Amino acid sequence: MEYVYGALLLNAAGKPIDETGLNGVLTAAGLTPDAARVKALIASIEGVDLKEVLAKAETVAVAAPAAPAAEKKESKEKKDEEKKEEKGVSEEEAAEGLSALFG
Repeated sequence: MEYVYGALLLNAAGKPIDETGLNGVLTAAGLTPDAARVKALIASIEGVDLKEVLAKAETVAVAAPAAPAAEKKESKEKKDEEKKEEKGVSEEEAAEGLSALFG
């Protein structure tokens, strides 16, 4: 994960994401870079516009929390209704059971 963070840091600083830059960031963070992992990351993001990808991710992240809140409210209302129904049935059953004991 630190390799990805290093690449994002280079991107935010406007620096090219290459082996030298990524090795420098990782070394500055106190890590010993693995050359194979550095090369693999650079190869995987080659040709990818990180600014565009991050902008899309921000848009999705902002829109996503709105939907679960509505679902959560609906499911809470349903659970409350179910509890009320269960409570009413269990009270009746309890009253019937007590009358049989003392009957």
